[in-house]
Amino acid sequence: MMARRMEALGKLAGRLQRWLLPWRCLLCGADGADGLDLCAACAAELPRNRSCCARCALPMPQPVALCGRCQLHAPTWAAAWAPFRYAWPLDRLEARYKFGRELAAGRALATLWLREPRELALPQLLLPVPLHRQRLRERGYNQAQELVKPLARALGVPWRRDVLLRLRATEAQTELDAPARRRNVRGAFALRSGVALPAHVAVLDDVMTTGATLAECARVLRRSGVARVDVWALARAPSPHG
Repeated sequence: MMARRMEALGKLAGRLQRWLLPWRCLLCGADGADGLDLCAACAAELPRNRSCCARCALPMPQPVALCGRCQLHAPTWAAAWAPFRYAWPLDRLEARYKFGRELAAGRALATLWLREPRELALPQLLLPVPLHRQRLRERGYNQAQELVKPLARALGVPWRRDVLLRLRATEAQTELDAPARRRNVRGAFALRSGVALPAHVAVLDDVMTTGATLAECARVLRRSGVARVDVWALARAPSPHG
């Protein structure tokens, strides 16, 4: 009885929300659809990453077990899940969310992420990549943390924001090449002392370009004894050199 009542209240709240604040497409301004601030056409246009390397999620012409880079240098993580490619128009939504403080764009992206197929086993713990306190003050929120909240809730996986620590402020990775990105984040992360970690952990970020940040987080976790570390990202850049 209580479950049916709560379901009815949820449907009523949804109808009231649509009447008072109707969904509106963040990309073209048309009416939103399917419970999203995106119309059906714009949502369908977002570039899915269905053909990619199984290890690092690098977009490929056809699905492969390992891309050439992973064959030469195996990543520090076990597997990656990045359901979208970082390309138009997702890159526009992501930029508005990350740098324009449009949390509505983040909510839409998290909802779309949940609707994409997932082949990896669920981890026992999700950890968002932390921001340094200086960057957090500038931005006002951690974009990875805001994405992990709805995912963890919907998937029934616990998450923590106090396990991975950012020890120092690093340069923005955007303008750096792959080797410089690795140097930039080397030694930038640590684990809070005294925390017991499960055997299977996933580290989550918004965009994975070269994977340097996620690789450093995974290295720290593996050194602490975590048996399996996966990496999750909303979107994967088409090139590891991008």
